[in-house]
Amino acid sequence: MMKIAAFIDGSIYSQSVCEHSAWIAGRLGASVELLHVLGRRETGSAPSDLSGNIALGARTALLKELSELDEQRARLAQKRGRAILEDGEAAVRAAGIEAVTGRLRHGDVVDTVAEIEGDAELLVIGKRGEAADFARLHLGSNLERVVRSSHKPVFVAARAFKPIEKVLVAYDGGPSSMKAVDAMSRSLLFAGLSVELLMAGTDNSEARNRLADAEAVLRGGGIKAESAIVPGQAETVIAEHVEAAGIGLLVMGAYGHSRIRSLIIGSTTTEMLRSCKIPVMLYR
Repeated sequence: MMKIAAFIDGSIYSQSVCEHSAWIAGRLGASVELLHVLGRRETGSAPSDLSGNIALGARTALLKELSELDEQRARLAQKRGRAILEDGEAAVRAAGIEAVTGRLRHGDVVDTVAEIEGDAELLVIGKRGEAADFARLHLGSNLERVVRSSHKPVFVAARAFKPIEKVLVAYDGGPSSMKAVDAMSRSLLFAGLSVELLMAGTDNSEARNRLADAEAVLRGGGIKAESAIVPGQAETVIAEHVEAAGIGLLVMGAYGHSRIRSLIIGSTTTEMLRSCKIPVMLYR
């Protein structure tokens, strides 16, 4: 059985991650594995040195107390993590998927991705983390790291779950967007859904040929897609079409350039994740 690996952290996005994972699993006939990763700050047992220049006896007593507090904090983090996983499992089952398990992990989320993605069909992660209510214009700190490090598609869940009927593929003819189209043509996830191909930029023979190639790949997988070339900047064109056409899922290639280049001129991937209120499926 295929497996969906979903990361939950107790934020307001966790419910959406669980419900989107259940929707995906139902279409693919897959199981769901929920993962909660405890970082080193949450589980570290080394005492924080807040003693400063105080008497030796007082310092010893203080370090002992700090060590006990760190151990207590680590135990509470584990209890909280298990509770988050239990709630997540219940949410997935409530959405109709019985094949669900939870796993508590320690360390870094990117290391966890490297360890578990081998037998996962795709990864699901929330757009923002536990500080979502305080940072509405910022993406989760782990999101880009996960997408850049994963060899599997990453489904970025929006704030709330809505059944998906319309899919928009933001297509530029590059390797990652062609990979997205090829993967879509071979996946049951998109069977029966309304699919559109959208290319932003100049309408010329080269662009039309690229779109025709993408249409042919999808058609080979039984997916009939409408296509269009719209003049303008990709970020603006895509966002406007998502809103106007009632799109439920955006599919696109992810981070086609280096972090340094994205830092200098910006990243279409980051901008679409930030501005679109719908889930985004990313392929690298």
